[in-house]
Amino acid sequence: MVSKRYPTSIEVARLAGVSQSAVSRTFTPGASVSARTREKVLAAAETLGFQPSLIPKIMLTDRSGLVALVVGGLENAFYARVVQSLAACLREAGNQIVLVPVDSDYTLDAVAARLAQYRVDAIVSALAVLSQDAAETLSASRIPVVSFNTPVTAARVGSVGSDNALGGRQAARLLHARDVRHPAFVAGPAISPASTERLTGFREALREAGRPEPRVGGSAYTYEGGAEAATQLCAEGPVDGIFCANDLCALGTIDALRRAGRRVPEDVRVIGYDDIPAAGWGGYDLTSFDQDVPALVEATLAMLARMSATDAAAGERVLIPPRLTERGSTRA
Repeated sequence: MVSKRYPTSIEVARLAGVSQSAVSRTFTPGASVSARTREKVLAAAETLGFQPSLIPKIMLTDRSGLVALVVGGLENAFYARVVQSLAACLREAGNQIVLVPVDSDYTLDAVAARLAQYRVDAIVSALAVLSQDAAETLSASRIPVVSFNTPVTAARVGSVGSDNALGGRQAARLLHARDVRHPAFVAGPAISPASTERLTGFREALREAGRPEPRVGGSAYTYEGGAEAATQLCAEGPVDGIFCANDLCALGTIDALRRAGRRVPEDVRVIGYDDIPAAGWGGYDLTSFDQDVPALVEATLAMLARMSATDAAAGERVLIPPRLTERGSTRA
């Protein structure tokens, strides 16, 4: 295999008939260089296919203009929306994106040490930080980090997320208004903060309304996980209202209910979370919570700016109220 060799500034200088320092000044914004020299250097660079390396800039300024975007579970359309929106806004701000895909779709802890080795100006993660040790590892790298739906913060490690407990309470109130007497919850992974917070809010509001404790099933943010959990819940006892930890679970839940001969919403009301495009499809018509991606992205960029301006900025947590969109899966 032949390795690719990039043209160097020395070759550009030789072809243009100028010094190497003239080539460097040409590609340095604001540096002094004559129009004639600039013209010769740019022509030579185009001929050779030369692009200046970021490495000297990083060494001199300790700034790369690169932002690591850590994602997992891209089969969930919600994450795809977040990535697209964040990438567009960061590019507009003059940054370049380094996409870091990981196996997990809910925790950053496993890759915290590896991320600290990247020469990036900031890290934005769709995965949560679960342990204080992982937060301190990231903090020690002195790189501003913002992760979604994270209960743990540290210096230079902050969190932006949906107000999951509020969403859970609103889901309970809606099912109470629809006279649901046998509620259930289809959960995500047991260590997912978002799923845990949604269940906590759901339980609290059901208790306040005088409804029974919800039965809980499931352990994955997937279509298959939702279908399996719904099948199990219905086999264990009566169920007439199900709140699902995300929309993929809810879609699987609806299809499993239908295969079991249960009608949605006549027999069982179903609520999801994320409001992915499929939630609005006619075959599902799923009531769901919109996490307000534009607001999440805006809060993320503002937090990064604050942490970049103050080297040891304390971590903070910003919660965005979700927006409930009721559709046919819960309508009377």
